[in-house]
Amino acid sequence: MLLLDDLPETLLDLAVPHEDINELTSLAARFAAEPELAELLERSARILVHDIGAVGVHPELPALPEGLGDLERWFPVYVAVAALPHVRAYHRERGIPEDIARRTLADLGRHIALHHRRRGIGGLAVPGWLRLHFRGEIYQLGRLQFQRSRLGERTSRAIAAAGLDVEPGEPCLDLHIPDYQGPLTPAACADSIDRARRFFARHFPEERYRIGACHSWLLDDQLRDHLPEHSNILGFQDLFRTAYKDDEPSDREPVGFVFGDPELPVAGLPQDTAVQRAVTRHLLDGGHWYLGHGWFEL
Repeated sequence: MLLLDDLPETLLDLAVPHEDINELTSLAARFAAEPELAELLERSARILVHDIGAVGVHPELPALPEGLGDLERWFPVYVAVAALPHVRAYHRERGIPEDIARRTLADLGRHIALHHRRRGIGGLAVPGWLRLHFRGEIYQLGRLQFQRSRLGERTSRAIAAAGLDVEPGEPCLDLHIPDYQGPLTPAACADSIDRARRFFARHFPEERYRIGACHSWLLDDQLRDHLPEHSNILGFQDLFRTAYKDDEPSDREPVGFVFGDPELPVAGLPQDTAVQRAVTRHLLDGGHWYLGHGWFEL
């Protein structure tokens, strides 16, 4: 059950933008007034944290009824808040430092900010992504996020071809690059990776992580044709050995990451920075962007 008196402070702890606090607090009164909504919320939270800590579990939350109005775009936030006691208990059990736990869960607020940027109002554009944070699968360690994951078939084949004894399904750490976190400098990346080595060895000692991996348009080697030699993005690429590259284009990925909305028309995209110019001009010239897949030894 949501504790309305504590809700504003809890939302602030999750980095929810100040401008959204009053609306979220006001709408939360519906859970006290409508028992069926309260039951749906509690059931959703239970499903979210069931078997918390398991890797690769994708819980399907109950469908929302029609007619919720503004509550619909905020419902995943209330589920996260309702699940918070279970998440914090899991963090304590694993000995996760408070500052790392707080920064990890604060990604909720960052995604609300992304929704503001994309839609002009608060909400969550990709609520399923936040399930990783509230199930203990992903952690913010400096500039990068690290997800407890498993090697796939194609990546493991590429690593084995390079001479390492690995198999599909072996634990690996997937790297993610959140927005609103400052420059992606080589020093910041090196610091994050060093933190990850120590963090997972200490808090998940039963899981041996030998490989770091990334699956992102930032690993598309075509970026080398468009960015300056000392670009931070190219420095990030240099961390990885290539596993493979997708065959199908993923043009919306860079548009969404760089400009905030994957549906924006390419012809009207700004070209104020080197990355903006690289993404836009390549598309305007008839090119496509692809997801790259890379790995490195931890």
